[in-house]
Amino acid sequence: MYKSIFILYVVCFGCYILFTRQPDYFDGVKVPATIQMEIDASSGDSVLKAVFNTGTKEFAINPHYPLRTIKAGQQVTVIYETGNPSMGQLYSGWGYWWRWDELVVSSILCFLLFQVAISVTSNPNPEALVEQLEYKEEKKKKYLD
Repeated sequence: MYKSIFILYVVCFGCYILFTRQPDYFDGVKVPATIQMEIDASSGDSVLKAVFNTGTKEFAINPHYPLRTIKAGQQVTVIYETGNPSMGQLYSGWGYWWRWDELVVSSILCFLLFQVAISVTSNPNPEALVEQLEYKEEKKKKYLD
């Protein structure tokens, strides 16, 4: 029972990840990009941006994500939807496929489901336990007369 809870969690979380990524994995376009230092328009500071070309226009997106290290000049892949290239994202395992907030919430949910499974299977009702102990399997005839 415990293994089935974990398998169910992995299957459900995998389907959730596959169909909820924005930009969409199936409809998105993946293009190469370069990490460059650019001047931020709002603060005037130099910040790292992933610069990519869609064929008609050049776009720059913010490549930062917690626990991801990037350097200027690094070659990366960006995924974007053709209708809105400015909302593209860095195509990487951490930050596109796996996000820390989803991992934390889903891990807590898996732990809670595991605790429910333990409580349901480890503390049977006394009447049900007596019924199971008194159960005798009926002998069945091999052939019907």
